[in-house]
Amino acid sequence: MRIAPQQRVYAIFFLFALALGAMLSRLPDLQDQLGVGESGLGLTLIGMAIGSLLSLTFSSPLIQRVGARITAMVTVFGTASMFALVAWLPSGTTVFFALFVAGLLGGALEINANMEADKLEAQLGRRIMNRAHGMWSAGFFIAALLGAVMRQFTVSIQWHTLGTLLVVLVVGGIAFAGMHTAPKRPGGHEGETPRIALPTIGLLPLCFIGIAAFLTEGAGVDWSAIYMRDVFSVEPFIGGLGLTLFSFFMAVVRLFADPFVERFGPRRVATVLLVISIIGMLAVSFAPVPLVALIGFSLLGAGCSAVYPLAVSAAAQRTDRPSAVNVAAISQMTFVIFFLAPPLLGFVAEHLGIRNSYLVCLPLLVLALFAVPALGGRTTARPTANVMVEPPHA
Repeated sequence: MRIAPQQRVYAIFFLFALALGAMLSRLPDLQDQLGVGESGLGLTLIGMAIGSLLSLTFSSPLIQRVGARITAMVTVFGTASMFALVAWLPSGTTVFFALFVAGLLGGALEINANMEADKLEAQLGRRIMNRAHGMWSAGFFIAALLGAVMRQFTVSIQWHTLGTLLVVLVVGGIAFAGMHTAPKRPGGHEGETPRIALPTIGLLPLCFIGIAAFLTEGAGVDWSAIYMRDVFSVEPFIGGLGLTLFSFFMAVVRLFADPFVERFGPRRVATVLLVISIIGMLAVSFAPVPLVALIGFSLLGAGCSAVYPLAVSAAAQRTDRPSAVNVAAISQMTFVIFFLAPPLLGFVAEHLGIRNSYLVCLPLLVLALFAVPALGGRTTARPTANVMVEPPHA
């Protein structure tokens, strides 16, 4: 089976999100199973943030040595296995350590997938980064919708996540079998890759943008189902619609954002999306009825959709260091925020109310608006000369 290189990268994003979404869509059930409150659940989930931080800091040289295919197989299959295992574990402590391992693998997956997407952009001469992240959102949307259905029909979290693991193993085995590491982007940094990836001063504005997007995403992904349950006492399917709508609108905008970025430039697109995020955050925080909250979650999904991919593209195209290091550094700051969101927002929710946990995200969204100039102007990648790229296949 001939599969285009970019489609193999899309599979990395899609399958990771499918497995992660299966677990996160069942957080209310996991919370009940472990017998913990919002703060306790958040502290349990912080294991993934710690693992991600370590991996994003130290794994770049290892990824470059082993190549894209092996990294994709180990990280995608490994994270899906850990997410499935979580549902069978008896305590918050064991769940913490399983998620720590998932975080180690997830950090490496993040670097590998974004690096391959950036290098393929250079070969193809067009943007695919938002589309790649759109496949992540599509996977998460499907997982969220299935999660809502599974909860409505009282299918156990154990069999739900195990079934998802089997799908990931089969589809991933096909997608990654013929994967090859893409050539480096021409004109990039040719020096040795540092062993530790840390943000530079020049990279900080991009980090602020990514942090705002990922904190918003974490708020929508991790707490939407619990928000709908606690604030409005809705039935399980309606409660799951917050996450489903969030993921759906994030996927739609990401899948169709690249032509708009090429036409209007990343700055304008990011500014519009951040303003939409702010409106959505206010709608969720002050929603008087479930419908307004669901509209707010939809706006949050659309608003934070393409902001992080734009920041990653800008980081990868910097020439001060190898692109893998810059991608790892911005991912280090933002990916960890995604997994720190559960304990941070859970603490606020338990002590100040879950509505107020969404309000604390607003200052970072405003800060990100001021950092938008760091995304650069309107640019379009040029195809790499003398590099054969497999044509897309239906």
